[in-house]
Amino acid sequence: MTTPRTDTSTDLPLDADTIRRLPKAVLHDHLDGGLRPATLVELAGAVGHTLPTTDPDALAAWYYEAANSGDLVRYIATFEHTLAVMQTREGLLRTAEEYVLDLTADGVVYGEVRYAPELLLNGGLTLPEVVETVQQGLAAGTAKAKAAGTPVRVGTLLCGMRMFDRSREIADLAVAFRDAGVVGFDIAGAEDGFPPADHLDAFAHLRVENVPFTIHAGEAHGLPSIHQALQVCGAQRIGHGVRITDDIVDGKLGRVAEWIRDRRIALEMCPTSNLQTGAATSIADHPITRLRDLGFRVTLNTDNRLVSGTTMTREMSLLVDEAGWTLDDLRTVTVNALKSAFIPFDERSALIRDVVLPGYDLGPR
Repeated sequence: MTTPRTDTSTDLPLDADTIRRLPKAVLHDHLDGGLRPATLVELAGAVGHTLPTTDPDALAAWYYEAANSGDLVRYIATFEHTLAVMQTREGLLRTAEEYVLDLTADGVVYGEVRYAPELLLNGGLTLPEVVETVQQGLAAGTAKAKAAGTPVRVGTLLCGMRMFDRSREIADLAVAFRDAGVVGFDIAGAEDGFPPADHLDAFAHLRVENVPFTIHAGEAHGLPSIHQALQVCGAQRIGHGVRITDDIVDGKLGRVAEWIRDRRIALEMCPTSNLQTGAATSIADHPITRLRDLGFRVTLNTDNRLVSGTTMTREMSLLVDEAGWTLDDLRTVTVNALKSAFIPFDERSALIRDVVLPGYDLGPR
């Protein structure tokens, strides 16, 4: 990395310590992709699951290396181990609670956590029991964070898996738990070969019930995936969306790109993850910077903190060090995320006004 860049508005070096203290918002973060390595080791021992290694540091390194394949399908395969320890009430409670505490340690003040309930049924829990248990764990973590003086607001997105046929069930679940912490829905899983339009029944039901949803699109598959997610399925946000650059030639926006920019549809961008899956080639050349400059509502996200060996602090630091981002840029993507969060307008506005903007007013020193 280069020397930390000094932001001219503050005369402060934007190093990792400074960035860690900034208030952050994350919209795209998978629960099963963010376990603590030590927790994964302990839970695996309790359920008799064999890991590549039982040394937490070595396990963290294994995940990062295994995910650097340049292939989304192989990237997803690393979740075998985290899912194996999340099939019990005890595993879900601990995972969810620690998720919240890890957010606050990273300076996150608003987070949306997503997971697929249908992948967590091998221990005998029902779909409603899975959601209830995760919400209990999140509530425990939120209470501890508040008591420690680091309050955080966390909303849950329930994921249907695009290669299976239970998306309508999961949509029903999102509706049932909409007043108990679930704020939206997502379709996840291997993108290429599994178009979002296969799940139109789920999306139609969510629209009727006024439940917002995002769709993974434009990561492993190109512009048609994004167009279908928006115009056929009705997504309010796009997960990743890096391939929208296919619709931008010499700075001129095509119709899909123009639609996204002009209607302020948020792009949930995950730079490190995109490098690992081959959706981007470097941090310096990641589409998030170009799209920011063209006026898109880009947001910055971690995707999977364990699998990608990352945090919001690290994602921000990489953009500062390798793509020339400033404090203003970091503030902008944070505000962008809150503007597009799946929580009520008054809550979003209060977080921006009372927490984020004051938190970025570092002032000259």
